[in-house]
Amino acid sequence: MTTANRLRNLRKEKGFTQIKMQHLTGIDQSDYSKIESGKRYYTFEQCKRIAVALGTSMDYLAGLTDEKEPYSRHKS
Repeated sequence: MTTANRLRNLRKEKGFTQIKMQHLTGIDQSDYSKIESGKRYYTFEQCKRIAVALGTSMDYLAGLTDEKEPYSRHKS
């Protein structure tokens, strides 16, 4: 599964629209759409914000693990 497919599928599993993702991440909907369709890569910071919004890990979004659950996060 491509990273774009992982992103789209997880967003839909959560019941979020691309507009909702814009509100949660601060990424413009048109940019988010391009990321989700694979026409644009996200930055490290965008990936981090998307992972937090979707309750997953950056590793899952990158295809490095099939485990959707996020790692425990350290509060700083």
